[in-house]
Amino acid sequence: MTTIQLTNELITKKLAFDLATLSHPGDIFILTGDLGAGKTTFTKGFAEGLGITQMIKSPTYTLIKEYDTGRLPLYHMDVYRLTEGATDLGLDEYLEGDGVCVIEWGHLIKEEIQTPYIEFFLDKVSDNERNFRMEATSPEAKQALEKITLGLTKLGWAL
Repeated sequence: MTTIQLTNELITKKLAFDLATLSHPGDIFILTGDLGAGKTTFTKGFAEGLGITQMIKSPTYTLIKEYDTGRLPLYHMDVYRLTEGATDLGLDEYLEGDGVCVIEWGHLIKEEIQTPYIEFFLDKVSDNERNFRMEATSPEAKQALEKITLGLTKLGWAL
């Protein structure tokens, strides 16, 4: 598993922007990291990469925020405060939808997600630096991750 060192917020957003340009309808990305690791910052860059110009805020209390003004719809979820299971809230219609799901704190509901997904890890190294890694969770997700890795390499990321 390759680790990318992100030295500041702009680099984090640039990586997320590039990942968004490589995304497809139905992609599911789980963002895993401690509080303050940059999950919402990452999602802001991702939204920009989809062409979404709206302000992106973490949907901590609403759980889901939909943005449909970009190349693909973005379903931004934050399940940190989720007290019921994901299936009880109807998240399946998003997870199986035509957009891209970015799920902050998604590791809390991983066992309930039946659709293949890729997990992005943001590990806080210092106030500004993060280590970023990607992990596929199924054969289908591994194929998608291989395409993403190839695409990032073509965009100049050292993997």
